[in-house]
Amino acid sequence: MRSPELAGRAMVLAVPVGATEQHGPHLPLDTDTTIATELCHRLARRVPGIVVAPPIPYGSSGEHADFDGTLSIGQQALRTVLIELIRSADRFNGTVFVNGHGGNLHPLGDAVSELRTEGRRVLAWSPTGPADDSHAGHTETSVMLHLRPDDVALDRAVPGVTEPLPELIEALRTQGVKAVSPTGILGDPTRATAAVGELALERWTTDLTTQVRTWLAE
Repeated sequence: MRSPELAGRAMVLAVPVGATEQHGPHLPLDTDTTIATELCHRLARRVPGIVVAPPIPYGSSGEHADFDGTLSIGQQALRTVLIELIRSADRFNGTVFVNGHGGNLHPLGDAVSELRTEGRRVLAWSPTGPADDSHAGHTETSVMLHLRPDDVALDRAVPGVTEPLPELIEALRTQGVKAVSPTGILGDPTRATAAVGELALERWTTDLTTQVRTWLAE
C-alpha cells in the first residue's frame, strides 16, 4: 500500500510477530513468521477494516541458541520494539498482535500491558495446540506442508520429544531446547499432512477472528 491509501480510513493494524529459529532438520527457519503472517491475512479477509503490517521476523528465541541459524533479539528488546512500534501507530484504530512463537509470550504480554496503561487499544493472540506437539512437530509441519510444501524436507523429519510441554518447560528455560531434544523437535512430525495443516489454520483463524470481532465490539 501507499500512504495516501490509508489516509482518512478507519483501519485496525494486524502485526505478525514471528521468529527466526531452528525448526528441526526439516522445516525452514522462518516457520513461525510464515504462520503468523498467513493468519493475519486470513483475518483481514474475514474482518473488514484490517490492514496487515510487514512481519516482525525476530523474536525471543534464546532457548534455541545452540542450533545453527537461530537469531534472537531477546525479551527486553522485543518488548521495546513492540511498544515503540505501536506508539507510532496512533493513526490506526487499534492493533492486533498475531504471535507465532511461544518464546515471545512474556515480552508480548508485558508490551500489551504497558500499551494499554498508556490508553492504546491493543489485542494479542497466539495459536494453541496439543501440549505434546509444541515445536516443529505434527501440527507445524502439517501447516507448512499446506503453505510452503517445497520448503519442507519431510524425508528428514524424525520423531522428537513428546512429553507434555509443562513437564519440559523448566528444563527448556534453564538448559535450552537442545538439552531436552537433540533434534530440536518437540512432537512427532513424521505423519504430517497438508490436509491436517489446513484444518489447523482454519481452526486458528476461526478463533482469532472470533476474538478480534469481540474485541472490536467492545
